[in-house]
Amino acid sequence: MSSLPQTEPIRKSRRADVAACIVLLLAVIAVRAPWIGNANADIDEQLYSLIGNAMLDGKLPFVDLWDRKPVGLFALFALAHAVGGPAAASYQVLAGLFTLAGAVMMYVLSRVLVDRVAASGAGLLYVVLMSTYGSHSGQSEAFYVPMMLAMALLVRDPAHPRAFRRALAAMLIGGFALQVKYTVVPQCIFFGMWALWGQYKRGAPVSKLWRSGIAFATLGLLPTIAVGAFYTGIGHFDAFLFANFTSFFDRLPSPSGRLDIDHTAFVSPLVVLIVLGGYAAIRFSPPRERQTYFFVLFWLVASLATVFLPATVYRYYYAALVPNAILVALPLIDCRTKVRWIPLAIVLAGAASTLFLPQQYAQSQEQSATLNRLSRAIAPNVDNKTKCLWVFDGPTSLYTLSGSCLPTRYIYPDHLNNALERNALGVEQTDEVARILANRPPIIVTADTKFTIQNEDAGQLVERAVTDHYRELTNGVLHGRTIRVWKRID
Repeated sequence: MSSLPQTEPIRKSRRADVAACIVLLLAVIAVRAPWIGNANADIDEQLYSLIGNAMLDGKLPFVDLWDRKPVGLFALFALAHAVGGPAAASYQVLAGLFTLAGAVMMYVLSRVLVDRVAASGAGLLYVVLMSTYGSHSGQSEAFYVPMMLAMALLVRDPAHPRAFRRALAAMLIGGFALQVKYTVVPQCIFFGMWALWGQYKRGAPVSKLWRSGIAFATLGLLPTIAVGAFYTGIGHFDAFLFANFTSFFDRLPSPSGRLDIDHTAFVSPLVVLIVLGGYAAIRFSPPRERQTYFFVLFWLVASLATVFLPATVYRYYYAALVPNAILVALPLIDCRTKVRWIPLAIVLAGAASTLFLPQQYAQSQEQSATLNRLSRAIAPNVDNKTKCLWVFDGPTSLYTLSGSCLPTRYIYPDHLNNALERNALGVEQTDEVARILANRPPIIVTADTKFTIQNEDAGQLVERAVTDHYRELTNGVLHGRTIRVWKRID
């Protein structure tokens, strides 16, 4: 009988947790719904989808189709397409599930520092800000950031009775995250060091710390070692090594450097959250678990290293900071302060305003209609054998949508038109462009406005070919650029 009063609060707590998860699920659906099914929702993921679909046909990343992302990212897209079919909705739903998992883990981690309402708000902020910072569809950050949250949950408490086993599990998760994007290395190192510090604090001898460190490193590197061993076994280790590592250092840095002044306004919401959260923690809402809050601050530093590790920093990289910014801001949105829920409401409203949801629905529908119109115009002129479309600059998804074969293993337009890639492909850009043009592609796709610094020599080759041998078949505006479809006339 005495156990009944004790179990009732537990049941209420569980019901409240379930209710919070349902709210987060609804938020994920509402925020991500505008882009579901839009194959042009973002840029990079179109390549990941193409390679993922090709893997299902027996093609190998780095060998048959080139990119420098780890094979694990393409495997996720292949899994999504194996289950849901070749359309964009397959990987977008998978990314949505990862986003939901990240939001739930954000809620659980926040409960260590704040009340349930504020923790639910933190989960909602995660859903909104991940979309705002470029992970609204299928960008790589949508997949690896939840893995970082999982690692944080497992190693946060060094006093946990199963801390060592949890740390081992975290390192393995980190290993899989490395196979999504190698720039998570700083965060993985931090989590490993925090776990080792926890053992040291509990009195572990130096010899045990060495053994633990070796175990952590081994588990973290295991997936990458396994991939390397696979490519070695099939005789393509050189292709794996070059694409995954050598080319990273061969790529030229952007003239704007890592700190692009044009990113200032874009990143300001995260900066505001971090600054105001830190101020609240010092002045009027000290964290109830100082060790966890310091853990979050150190993790923030590691996440900054993830963002700025590449020589060129793109806007969507800042999604890596979303969990840290929210967690640092928890003292600000804690509903147990004198102002109760008002700061949380203001922060949520401000974050929601960055989405422009009504415009997103209209924009996505317009993009999908334009992309489908372009692909319908291309399809009668290409096939899946020898008459290959070539997208010199434009949506990579046009290959899949039009049913075209692929004219080159360097299928991502940026690899052949971006001057920063000049020395990073293992081939000369102009040589590959000339080879493709020599095969007289029936359709060439170009764009009026360039995303990146262009290789002018490659561009001139395409411009001469288009002028002499092609006529414009159709055009459409995507992502603010006029995409032109050219049909060969001789």
